[in-house]
Amino acid sequence: MDGAIAADEARNGADWKLGVDIGGTFIDFCALESRSGRVASLKVLTTPEDPGAELMTGLALLAEREGFDPGRTTRFVHGTTVGINTIIQRKGAKLALFTNAGFEDVIELARLRMPDMYSLFCSRPDPLISRDMVFGIPARMRADGSETHAPDMAAVERAVATAKANGAQGIIVSFLHAWRNAAQEASVKAAISRLAPGLFVFASAEVWPVIREYERSSTAILNGYVHPRVSSYLTALEARLKDRGVPARPMLTKSNGGVMNAAEGKRACVNMLLSGTASGVIGASWLARQAGEDKILTLDIGGTSADFALIIGGEAQFGTGELIGEFPLHIPSVSVSSIGVGGGSIASVDAQGVLRVGPESAGSMPGPACYGRGGERATVTDAMVVCGWLGHSDMAYGQLRIDTGLAHRAVGELAARLGRPVKQTAQAILDIAVSEMFVEVEKLASRAGVDLRDFTLMPFGGGGPMLGAFLARELGMKRVMAPRRPGVVSALGGLVADLRGDFIRTIFSPLSAASLPAIREAFEALAQEGRDWLAAQGHDAVAQLNLSCDMRYLGQSYEIEVVLSPEWLADGDADAIEKAFHRTHEQLYDFHDRDGAIELVNVRLSAIGAGPALSFPRTEEIDAPANPARRLPVYTGRSVQTVDLHDRQTLVPGSTFHGPAVVVQEDTTFAIPAGTQARVDRHLNLLVTFAE
Repeated sequence: MDGAIAADEARNGADWKLGVDIGGTFIDFCALESRSGRVASLKVLTTPEDPGAELMTGLALLAEREGFDPGRTTRFVHGTTVGINTIIQRKGAKLALFTNAGFEDVIELARLRMPDMYSLFCSRPDPLISRDMVFGIPARMRADGSETHAPDMAAVERAVATAKANGAQGIIVSFLHAWRNAAQEASVKAAISRLAPGLFVFASAEVWPVIREYERSSTAILNGYVHPRVSSYLTALEARLKDRGVPARPMLTKSNGGVMNAAEGKRACVNMLLSGTASGVIGASWLARQAGEDKILTLDIGGTSADFALIIGGEAQFGTGELIGEFPLHIPSVSVSSIGVGGGSIASVDAQGVLRVGPESAGSMPGPACYGRGGERATVTDAMVVCGWLGHSDMAYGQLRIDTGLAHRAVGELAARLGRPVKQTAQAILDIAVSEMFVEVEKLASRAGVDLRDFTLMPFGGGGPMLGAFLARELGMKRVMAPRRPGVVSALGGLVADLRGDFIRTIFSPLSAASLPAIREAFEALAQEGRDWLAAQGHDAVAQLNLSCDMRYLGQSYEIEVVLSPEWLADGDADAIEKAFHRTHEQLYDFHDRDGAIELVNVRLSAIGAGPALSFPRTEEIDAPANPARRLPVYTGRSVQTVDLHDRQTLVPGSTFHGPAVVVQEDTTFAIPAGTQARVDRHLNLLVTFAE
């Protein structure tokens, strides 16, 4: 951007809103200059040895290239993988668990399920807290919240001394029935803080006060396990932003697709474990609504993984039980399915001579061989280069220059082991990657009960457009929609996300007119809690409160979430709630029992403070064939074909062309297979339609 333009914007009081998301290979920036609506984007390679340093590099580059003014930043939203990487790499805090005497095996027993019941070689993950660091405290609370035995404080004192001697950095307190009455947890936490002020302490009921001791305990453990690294990272982030002159209060993206302030993130670390994947889906939802797309399957491919989610009615879908590494997360999260196949996924030949792809990734350092940063093993990105889809322009906003010779050498080593031509080996790598994603997407569609032929695929992330159209073709989908800047959709998600806090209260109650006053009282308490939370985040405007209940037929082991209307509670309309439960049960399981007794287990509330109302400029479409920049040879699976190469910057609304083709841009490359028609819409989305 011209320096004179930047100076003129500064004089006119232009301000910037900035979304930043850190992935496994790149950190993405999406900056919006609010007065003109101009969007600036950037990708910078991550620095695993010094998390956060790449943020400062990116801010400097945005200032240099785009006229970004840190001192005029009015919104700064950040998504980070520090928490989830801590769990995956098992580099978290050494913890102790204080629980009821006799229940010391709670985290090892879990739910007595194996991750893959049909595998002879399946094993359960080792707990994040070793058995010698679990301490049973004589104490008991009844399910009705009455106390049978007060906590033995002498036992607490002995356990604290042993935990400290064994090197504990923090302690998790999780007692039976704390969801009903948290007094015992609170008293033990206070005693620990007094006895060992150098240790941090989390009580399960303050992290997520839900019934079922394993789910409550494991969620609190995840929160404590990542706490030191997340807290120190956020403290350093705040200091770096202050030094850089950024006045905006740093906000963090959450697993539930909302945002919260960094101060809360230091305590409620568990809420941001899936922040990156969630904000990508939120960004995609916003883009879908802008384009008028009702049903979207998202495909977010980074360097390490491919993430999938469904957007229905323009809204992301939510659930609980998402996996964080090998451990389930039991707080509300955007429903995302992931598989270890990304652009940096390494291809290998196993002992039986079978070609495999992933889950091991080359990451950002050394990265794929074609990056020229020391990587020597073939990856999915290298296979794309060998086939000819990649390597025709610099990548990552000019920061990476593709070395085709290194890619051919890496894939050639695998080809020699397999006794196959190099290009066929590269195509086999791509076919395996697509087939593995196909299996995962089919599982997602089956669980949701949807027909993907009714959906449009939205690929994003650096690798999504590379493989997205090929996956859509295999799934029988009719359309692909690639946004203007696919590489920074997750960062965009942070820009457009709302403040969102989730609150829960367990109350066992039969559903009847007589029980509605107690249910209404619980919701009113949660509503006040939600408003207080929004106020603490600095939101003083109107709040949106979404109500739901976890309900089940009497005798069932697990419940389903049913969305409620506030009017039903205000009017005492138990019949409307009952019908909503039957309807939801029918949708999920294809049956309902109209005469079955219904039990309400949890009441839930989401408090939402609307984010900034953003919109991108739109341009009228002018139908015109696109002029390719040049033609190039590409191996399309069976033979080498000469295809058109288009520069995304030259494609205007209404531009059309046919596949096969390659579209290059600053943040990714879009590979478009044969038998397709491509068109740019007025939002600058690239729409690819498959022939009938």
